[in-house]
Amino acid sequence: MQEQLAKYEQLRQTLQSVLAQKQQLEAERTDLERAMEEIGKSAADATVYKFAGPLMVKANRDDVSKDLAERKELTATRVTVLAKQEERLRANMQEVQNRITEALKPKQPPGA
Repeated sequence: MQEQLAKYEQLRQTLQSVLAQKQQLEAERTDLERAMEEIGKSAADATVYKFAGPLMVKANRDDVSKDLAERKELTATRVTVLAKQEERLRANMQEVQNRITEALKPKQPPGA
C-alpha cells in the first residue's frame, strides 16, 4: 500500500511538472505567433532586430521570419509530446488510484 501511495505521489508531481512545461511552451508559441504577425505586417525593407543573448542586433527580415516559423514548429511539436505524456500520466495515476481504492475496500468473506 505504501508503495502504491508513493508511486501515486511521484506520478502527481511529474504531471504537475509536465503541465507547467506545457503551459510555458504554449505561452512561448503565442509570443512567436505575435512576432510572426508583426513581421508580416512590416514592409519588406523594414529594419528588424533580434535578440542575441542579452543584446539586440540588426537582422535580415526573412531570416528572422524563417527562424520564428521553425521555433514555432518545434514548440508545437514539444507541446504535442507533452500532451501525450500528460495523457499517459493521467492513465497511470488512474490505475494506481484504482489499486489503492481496491486495497482499501473491506474484504467480503467467501459466500457472503
